[in-house]
Amino acid sequence: MPLPPQSEKGTPQDLDLIEAWLTFKIANEGKSEETIRKYRGYLHRLIDFLDGRPVLSASNEDLETFSGPFVHQQGLSPRSRHALVAAVRGFYGWLFKKGKIRSDPAIRLPYPKAGKKLPIPMALSNAEALLMQPDISTLAGARDAAMIAILMGCGLRVSGLISMNQENLSFPIEDGKERMLVRVTEKGKKERVVPAPHEARLLIHVYLGHPDLGEVDRALPSGDRVLFVSLRNRRVTADKFHGEARRLSSRSVHNMIRNRGGLAGLPPDQCHPHALRHLFGTELAEKDVDLLVRQTLMGHEDPRSTAIYTHLASRKLAKEMDRAGPLGRVKTPVSELLGQL
Repeated sequence: MPLPPQSEKGTPQDLDLIEAWLTFKIANEGKSEETIRKYRGYLHRLIDFLDGRPVLSASNEDLETFSGPFVHQQGLSPRSRHALVAAVRGFYGWLFKKGKIRSDPAIRLPYPKAGKKLPIPMALSNAEALLMQPDISTLAGARDAAMIAILMGCGLRVSGLISMNQENLSFPIEDGKERMLVRVTEKGKKERVVPAPHEARLLIHVYLGHPDLGEVDRALPSGDRVLFVSLRNRRVTADKFHGEARRLSSRSVHNMIRNRGGLAGLPPDQCHPHALRHLFGTELAEKDVDLLVRQTLMGHEDPRSTAIYTHLASRKLAKEMDRAGPLGRVKTPVSELLGQL
């Protein structure tokens, strides 16, 4: 369910308090723009729920009704409601510490119980089909193939992919061979450097060397150049379609993966950029890459996030089971059939 851009019932004081808290979250906790956008939307829903009463007057009963039955009836899933409760608890905890309220009505606000959703990685064969779909002789095809290769080969989030400038790429020489390093900034403005596979490096060179890219003005005031450019102008007038306005949007990347995945015959539940990141994490687990190394490569703060991919690394487990499991070493009612297969 889409978040409301702005509550029509909020008083100036309510809206100012919300923005002050969100500014605090950005400055002190480095929350991402997407998280701030969601938190703002959740608190604007709270304003609408209170129907003219100030946010400072909300009781524990009000907040329990809002975060439970009210948003459930609006179609919010338990997982989305979990983030909503986090926003409400954080906001009222901050109000209490600032002395705006005498007690914190959200301190014991319960989180909804929700099952942990395991990520669905793109199958390796499907990733190959997706990567082979673009025609790299065209600028759009060279750009899309390079983006797919970076997502698949470096495990980036879409936010990190689209925020890169060409100057985020470096090409050091290692053991007589050129290497490509990707400096990426993702959740909470956290920066990391990821070595890219040689295939991704070559596809980047194909894209950067395409003659049509030279006709695109992608220069920024800092002197940097936008890396992945939009080829369609739907936001600004032609005279302003340069520099930052040329940066490809997150929605455009999602649409590209969905469209090219459909043309390649991929199942719809794998036609999204994060499925490539999940493939990256799963393949690292399959190859027994150390957990701390995987955590660094994927940009996870919590090692438990990285450990999820260990559960998805089924091929190695299956091979070990086939090799050493007891059932494969005794006669069963289907042993003869398995031998024929």
